[in-house]
Amino acid sequence: MPRKNLTSSALTPLEAKAELARLADLIAHHDTLYHQKDTPEISDADYDTLRKSYRALRELHPDMAPANDPEKLVGAAPSAGFKKVTHTLPMLSLGNAFTDEDVHDFIGRMRRFLNLDDAGEIPVVAEPKIDGLSAALHYHNGKLALAATRGDGTTGEDITANVATIHNIPKNLHAPYLAKVEVRGEIFMDRADFAILNQQREAKGETLFANPRNAAAGSVRQLDTSITAKRPLRFFAYALGDMDSAQWPTQISIRTQLARWGFALNEPAKLCTNEKEILSYYHHIEAQRHSLPFDIDGVVYKVNDRTLQERLGFVSRAPRWATAHKFSAEQAETRLNDIIVQVGRTGVLTPVAELEPVNVGGVMVSRATLHNQDEIERLGVRVGDIVIVQRAGDVIPQIVERKNSIHQHGARPYVFPTTCPACGSLAIREEGMAATRCTGGLICPAQAVERLIHFVSRDALNIDGFGAQRMRELWEDGLIKSPADIFRLHQHKTGLESRSGWGALSVNKLLAAIEARRHAPLEKFIFALGIRQIGQVTARLLAKHYQNCTHWRNEMIAAGVPESAARLRLTDIEQIGPLVANDIAGFFAEQHNRDVVNDLLKEMQVEDYQPPDSGSQTALSGKLIVFTGTLEHMSRAEAKSKAESMGAQVGSSISQKTNILVAGKDAGSKLVKAQALGITIISEEEWLTLLSTGTFDVRG
Repeated sequence: MPRKNLTSSALTPLEAKAELARLADLIAHHDTLYHQKDTPEISDADYDTLRKSYRALRELHPDMAPANDPEKLVGAAPSAGFKKVTHTLPMLSLGNAFTDEDVHDFIGRMRRFLNLDDAGEIPVVAEPKIDGLSAALHYHNGKLALAATRGDGTTGEDITANVATIHNIPKNLHAPYLAKVEVRGEIFMDRADFAILNQQREAKGETLFANPRNAAAGSVRQLDTSITAKRPLRFFAYALGDMDSAQWPTQISIRTQLARWGFALNEPAKLCTNEKEILSYYHHIEAQRHSLPFDIDGVVYKVNDRTLQERLGFVSRAPRWATAHKFSAEQAETRLNDIIVQVGRTGVLTPVAELEPVNVGGVMVSRATLHNQDEIERLGVRVGDIVIVQRAGDVIPQIVERKNSIHQHGARPYVFPTTCPACGSLAIREEGMAATRCTGGLICPAQAVERLIHFVSRDALNIDGFGAQRMRELWEDGLIKSPADIFRLHQHKTGLESRSGWGALSVNKLLAAIEARRHAPLEKFIFALGIRQIGQVTARLLAKHYQNCTHWRNEMIAAGVPESAARLRLTDIEQIGPLVANDIAGFFAEQHNRDVVNDLLKEMQVEDYQPPDSGSQTALSGKLIVFTGTLEHMSRAEAKSKAESMGAQVGSSISQKTNILVAGKDAGSKLVKAQALGITIISEEEWLTLLSTGTFDVRG
């Protein structure tokens, strides 16, 4: 029997009451997942459809609305892990428009409310709708004093400590400012940073974030602030809290003031004077959304005149003077033709779906990531199935679901490989880990080139002249198969000079750069080996603890025995836990990796660890220094090392705690901020003088 139309008067009052209660409970469930747990089960488009169904039925049966009426609630209750913050002015959500006709109705409702005729224009400010986490920042006498999430609109979560780690949030407002100011905006993560974060998590076998919004929200809600500090979060300001409209009479004037205080804004924004301009802006942004560095899910329209905003007021859970014009979901249906496996630098096997090419949001998609074995099993997909693919975060294509509950005829189950498709080595999945890894290490061709590129990279041995393509060509031609071969490249000097695009000058320059790195600090050598989970900080810890390369190598080999004294000594080092110790010991447990290290030590001299000289005071002792722009006389990595050797700390962003900014060529926003804060600014020439003389007039 066909189901009744739930948005029509065909339902009896009892049926309408039951359906409204069901929809309200379902919306509350998804609100909690999205706003509190950051683990949504449905897409934004599906959620919007759910709310539209509820709203349509409620309009027909207003007296049947349940106690947990979604039209009167915002977000979800704050979670138990944070202190509660009561908003002085509720942080309400926005109504939604999905079509041009909806926008026409929005403007018409305002005209009617204000008693304006059809000719009366209501200028609105149109802004990109950032897909992030709403937050309110409170400043007392210009200093950041409190930060809170939106929560349920009335009560949010105190996230002050975590927000203080977000680099582009001003900790001190640029003067002049009021004694108390509340700034509202969106915490988010841009696409490039999101992609890098997921790559790092995949390499560690950690669960991947579904999209930048989830990554940002999950990062802000970390009870351990140090985790938040490692996440590349950003903030856009777009509104003020409870402020006198006489101070800033328009939405545009608020945006101008926010910029003067030092906030980044959600751009590009536009003041639109009529409906035609509004829709033109929307369709322009919709067409350009993929070129923006951050995710947006629509456009927000706000009446520019704040006096009119006050007159229009609020209805239920949203203002009458603003709405969100949402983009349609970008998904497409296609056939899963095959599943292949790619192998990354750290040996992670990543399944990739080969798709029948399909247009998704204006981009032809023929491949989509399946992340890992668990994701394939969760989706239940088989080769030959019809699947729904979408561009997650508008960037990374991914399969959302299988189209039909029954597999396509002839669809084949996928068996995850137990050996590496590139080298045939055993592929293992450690207990409790999501990733499956090749054990081939440096003998695996899929890993070899990426590891060689890492070995010569700036933060490792920093050998100039090795671009990715050049390294790949030399590897394919058999001239470089292992890191030690780099130092034997001089044996092929004549052959290199005859290669297309090379020549004697470029060959001599490359060989000279290689010779200059035959001596390397222990921490650089350890990092250059590309051992899983060994970043620069951990490499420095190991160098500091073991002091010289021979001692370190022997201890790591001995640590291969799980209960050995060497393993205990390794895990006793602060910040090195069992998982990191396993990866280091696992590297040295492979004979071919030990052979690579031994071969390298025949070609180069690894210097003993040299701690910073803490016994003598220098002009930089205890100072916080930041570099910006292009340094012409040394690399950024070398400058950082020089500063640390003189007892300084090197930061990445400008704050009140910064003592010196070294401004190289084409210095940008950091220079502007340092000037505004009165921080000592020196040129690269002055920096070189400081290094050579050890003296400079540095602000305390």
